[in-house]
Amino acid sequence: MVALQIRDVPEEVRDVLATQAKIRGQSLQAYLLEMVTMEARRASTVGRILQQFEGRTDGSRLTRGAAGRLVDGARAGRDRRAGHDDHDDDDHDTGAP
Repeated sequence: MVALQIRDVPEEVRDVLATQAKIRGQSLQAYLLEMVTMEARRASTVGRILQQFEGRTDGSRLTRGAAGRLVDGARAGRDRRAGHDDHDDDDHDTGAP
């Protein structure tokens, strides 16, 4: 096994992590090892899934940005049809210029 070291961790971050470890009944070492292990597994799984779809030609050719713009446009159109103003959900709008 190897040892990992993280430098310059803010004290408040360390305190939150230590509290979470204590709540789970773990040492900080065990808690952090579990977190790192889970993240490595997640990254590996995502990589395998992406590899399965690599080279497929039956899906959309849109970039993520283009797809996001299409979704945003569809939502804006839906809101216009429903009579919603873009600022209906803005609690911070005071009406001041």
